Amino acid sequence: MAKSILVSFENMEVVRIDPHLIGQAIDTSILSRISFWDSLVVVAAESAKCEVVYTEDLNPGQIIRGVRIENPLLSDSNRSP
Repeated sequence: MAKSILVSFENMEVVRIDPHLIGQAIDTSILSRISFWDSLVVVAAESAKCEVVYTEDLNPGQIIRGVRIENPLLSDSNRSP
């Protein structure tokens, strides 16, 4: 079971955290008024050319650095356009 889960991750891009990415996350944290860790997720998603981040930690429908935030736990009737 665990090995099959690992195999499914082989097709996913891994974003390495480096000083440049950390600097971008700090700036994003300040400008967007979100936590550093949430900013790091957004900046990493942007660098991987992700269009959407699914999280319950940020405001659904919000767009940060071109990445749209969606909450996967909300029903379709409660989602932002």
